[in-house]
Amino acid sequence: MKKNMGSTDKTVRIIIALAVLALYYFNFIEGTLAYVLLALSAIFLLTSFISFCPLYTLFGMNTCKTKQ
Repeated sequence: MKKNMGSTDKTVRIIIALAVLALYYFNFIEGTLAYVLLALSAIFLLTSFISFCPLYTLFGMNTCKTKQ
């Protein structure tokens, strides 16, 4: 897997995931919506840590800066 996520993209995903976790912890979201958002947060965290997003390859996107 080639890296296709830049540092800004990873940071934004981590912040969104932490915000969803905080919303769940403080009971602002609950039920099915909470579980769906928690699953998306887990995916965001996983893709941030490995610097690879499968959807980016489908759409031909790359936010990672390449060395020239």
